[in-house]
Amino acid sequence: MLDIENCLLVVIDIQDKLIKAGFNGDLCGEKAAKICKAANILNIPTIITEQYPKGLGHTIDAIMINTADSANIIEKNSFSAYSEGDFQQELSKSNKKQVIIAGIELHICVLQTAIDLIKNGYEVFILKDACTSRNKNEFDTGIELLKQHGAKITCLEIALFQLLKTSKNQHFKEIQALIK
Repeated sequence: MLDIENCLLVVIDIQDKLIKAGFNGDLCGEKAAKICKAANILNIPTIITEQYPKGLGHTIDAIMINTADSANIIEKNSFSAYSEGDFQQELSKSNKKQVIIAGIELHICVLQTAIDLIKNGYEVFILKDACTSRNKNEFDTGIELLKQHGAKITCLEIALFQLLKTSKNQHFKEIQALIK
């Protein structure tokens, strides 16, 4: 299960042009914004990547307004964020071993990043409802490949309640409000 003391959030390429191309782009953006807000409330470190922002735009506003100022934004050209030195440096600095991922395209950048993270000793949790691809077939195939490589497939509500552990958590009401 997710452990609030040992996890960080990675938001992969949820950018203006990419989200419009996703088969469930609006839902992906909405759920990703909620996990960003929860990470902010729960003080979970956040890394945001942007694939070629000059051509694909920047991270959508809904995510940026719900993300802590301390979040690190990393521009990338590699499909796997793990291939970027700045990304590896931020991971190392965080000293966390669980990675929650929301992102686009699930079958390309999310998949390749997750596989690299798993190969390097991280436990990966994919928020299925906070991810998208251009088409459902590619998305479904990406989910199957992620499972085969050992990623845990979950969703926003499951992840939030695993992080809280109990209704006595001081942030319970704030987090519960995100899913109502």
